[in-house]
Amino acid sequence: MGRLTTHVLDTARGTPAKDLTIELWKHEGENCNFVKHVQTNEDGRANSPLLDDTEFAIGQYELKFMAGDYLKSQNHDLPDPLFLDIIPIRFGIADKEAHYHVPLLLSPYGYSTYRGS
Repeated sequence: MGRLTTHVLDTARGTPAKDLTIELWKHEGENCNFVKHVQTNEDGRANSPLLDDTEFAIGQYELKFMAGDYLKSQNHDLPDPLFLDIIPIRFGIADKEAHYHVPLLLSPYGYSTYRGS
């Protein structure tokens, strides 16, 4: 069965990003509907899949990573306003049976993502 997972690594510190809030949204036409929010654990992961076989569906989704709150909590010397605050990643799920893993590699001035495994 399909599932959606994520993982956040703080590349400036070389550690998992613990206690980072992530929101999941589903795009349906002109509407964008809130699905859930999670906090990352000590490994930078959610404790369970963001979507699993009971909720997993084909469609357009968006993860919003609350990077600014996390970065401030790490005592980075940051400007005001922050360069990065909320990082949105919009992606599509096309295969109901697949595992979609959307990791975020984060630093105060840049980020990257990819479809992981």
